[in-house]
Amino acid sequence: METFDLSLIVSRLTQLEKESRRLEPDSALRKSVLKRAEQHAEEFLQNLDSMPMYVEDKKTHAAAFRSPDFDNAVDIDGALHILREDVDCPGLNPASGKHLGYIPGGGIYYSSVADYLAAVTNRYAGVFFASPGAVRMENVLLRWMAEIVGYPETAAGNLTSGGSVSNLTAVVVARDAHEISAKDFSRSVVYLTSQVHHSVEKALHIAGLGECTKRNIPCDEHFKMKPDALEAAIVSDKKSGLHPWLVVASAGSTDAGVVDPLAEIGEIASHHGVWYHIDGAYGAFFTLCDEGKKILRGIETSDSLVMDPHKGLFLPYGSGAVLVKDRAHALRSFSQRANYMQDAFAPPDELSPADVSIELSKHFRGLRLWLPLKLLGVAPFRAALEEKILLARYFFEKIQTLPNVEVGPPPDLSVVTFRFVPLHGNADEFNKRLADEIRLDGKVFFSSTMLHGKFTLRCAVLAFRVHRPVIDEALDILRKKSEYLMRST
Repeated sequence: METFDLSLIVSRLTQLEKESRRLEPDSALRKSVLKRAEQHAEEFLQNLDSMPMYVEDKKTHAAAFRSPDFDNAVDIDGALHILREDVDCPGLNPASGKHLGYIPGGGIYYSSVADYLAAVTNRYAGVFFASPGAVRMENVLLRWMAEIVGYPETAAGNLTSGGSVSNLTAVVVARDAHEISAKDFSRSVVYLTSQVHHSVEKALHIAGLGECTKRNIPCDEHFKMKPDALEAAIVSDKKSGLHPWLVVASAGSTDAGVVDPLAEIGEIASHHGVWYHIDGAYGAFFTLCDEGKKILRGIETSDSLVMDPHKGLFLPYGSGAVLVKDRAHALRSFSQRANYMQDAFAPPDELSPADVSIELSKHFRGLRLWLPLKLLGVAPFRAALEEKILLARYFFEKIQTLPNVEVGPPPDLSVVTFRFVPLHGNADEFNKRLADEIRLDGKVFFSSTMLHGKFTLRCAVLAFRVHRPVIDEALDILRKKSEYLMRST
């Protein structure tokens, strides 16, 4: 049997301990570093209104990361300088209220405090045994989400990194609920529209379902799924001996922000025994306000649902959620046991996140949602969501007062699509130039998409810092930039 020289081990351990103890700064150093970090954050927030919404990336921004250079430590001021110049500066500024492109992220302050506390305490939130309080907190949050969308007590869910992982989770649960295996792929049919988020297609691929038959259900003139076309497709496929198993609807599509006819689709899916999944990553939390609840009628008829707190509740990125109406299906897909975890247990009324999700290692995501809700209550979230709906309607009416504007459908929630149609020249090229001009100007940011084959601009109103003065400023910029380009064409 091999033996070890204890004297050599002890000598080396003494050397290693001295160096490794640097990982634990003392109280004075902790306070000093935290103070500088707080100053950095305060400077960022104080200057946010005057900061550009977009800054073109330059070679100088990449210089700090050209080599890892982790062998040479710097002090906190040196690190913050790199952060300020090379991370905070280039690209989009998602913290800004002038982010009117894509689906804006959030970043409310109380969540950052929660993240700090979660990281310091480092609770393991994957298994109930390891941190009963953290898991209970996340389960309470998920039960609250289930209640606000009208799901029953049998529902379960998971706090995820975002809509992509949430959609993947739901697709896997639906696959297993319908007992679809490799031999069934070619005859198993998925129903979606051109407006479904691309993460659903990715989820089908990752879940091994890329060979399933996909039916692209037509949309009406407002980009909403046609229920009668869905019904006809399912009936036809059944007659052909195929297996309709999944229909995916949008509760706030990314391109145009539209809400499919959720209740009608739910009735069809239920009648034919098809799993009904709703991607409400962007829109589902609008059900908190009365106007949103009316628009999202029927969301409760789904079998699974995605809703992102980093969208509708303005949390920092990395805050998604998925709900499954019947927890038994989620447990069937994800619950596993391992010998090394034989000591871990949970009471029957508390689910461990690892039993209903892809993740086993999981940080304490719930605190970043729980703390703002406890400190503020739900009222300001509800008010902000209604405000965004009304700001989108305000923008929709105001943009039509500008010359040569063509608008998309009236906004269901908070996305408005529009384009300028110049009297001369190519409209697509004009709107591309307009988008570039606004982006490089940096005061506000709009994104673009293709609708009916036309280059179209999008105003997505969801940043919690966007209020009416920002919309008025954005309209003024659109007016000035479009007039300038009209004169130059």
